Amino acid sequence: MESGPAIFAGVAFALFGAALLVWTGTRLRRGEPVAQGVSQIASATLASLASVIALGLAAYCLTRL
Repeated sequence: MESGPAIFAGVAFALFGAALLVWTGTRLRRGEPVAQGVSQIASATLASLASVIALGLAAYCLTRL
């Protein structure tokens, strides 16, 4: 019974992390800013870091089943 919330959280983190990573990559490939008013390197680094953390949390949740 306790595996249901872990699966839900793991899938939610995985979807968010993957979507953020794809979105950041697409913005960088097109040469568009990732965030307005911030340097492109800093915003891309922060967004990539957030996506890697979300994917790490997804892996943690899904391995604790």
